[in-house]
Amino acid sequence: MALFRVVYVSEAAGPAASGLMPLVDIIGVSDRNNRRDQLTGVLMRHDGRFLQVLEGARVDLDRTLARVRADGRHSGLRIVDDRAVAARMFPDWAMARVEATPGIAHFLASDFEGTDGEAALDRLLAEIAPAAAGAV
Repeated sequence: MALFRVVYVSEAAGPAASGLMPLVDIIGVSDRNNRRDQLTGVLMRHDGRFLQVLEGARVDLDRTLARVRADGRHSGLRIVDDRAVAARMFPDWAMARVEATPGIAHFLASDFEGTDGEAALDRLLAEIAPAAAGAV
């Protein structure tokens, strides 16, 4: 099976922008759906924006992204990376939630333009991975 990693950002809409319960609901439903679809990943929310990393088979990622685009708790979804990968970065998490690190906060506060592409994203993912490993 070919493995892909998709990274997207979106604006959190309504109570999902800052409320704890909407975030808990998103994590719970995502965890259940991702286990079913054999997806792994991590979700962060900072200052009203989401950043999510999803890994899995192309068909399952596409189906999940279609659900997210239709979810009223997100708006302005933007794919910032979509590539084939040799291995999962988050193999133990159907959906981990981590606090935004300084690098992630800076990335989410930006307009996502003017970065040095894959290298910048790779550095960001390397910052996220240890945080996800310690997630509960």
